[in-house]
Amino acid sequence: MLGLPRGAEWIIILLIVVLLFGPGRIGRIAGELGRGIKAFRDGLGRDKPEEEQPTDSSGNIEPK
Repeated sequence: MLGLPRGAEWIIILLIVVLLFGPGRIGRIAGELGRGIKAFRDGLGRDKPEEEQPTDSSGNIEPK
């Protein structure tokens, strides 16, 4: 029965990936993936309206 790879199988898969792509290219791909995820999260946060802070008559922010 075929299932998900386990301990030793993951190590073999990782070695094959490193041999095919090289450590430098894998690092660049991981960095670009991280920047993409950060941009996605920033995009999600901009959809929310900013909380309005209470101000006094002169425009100063009142402490909470």
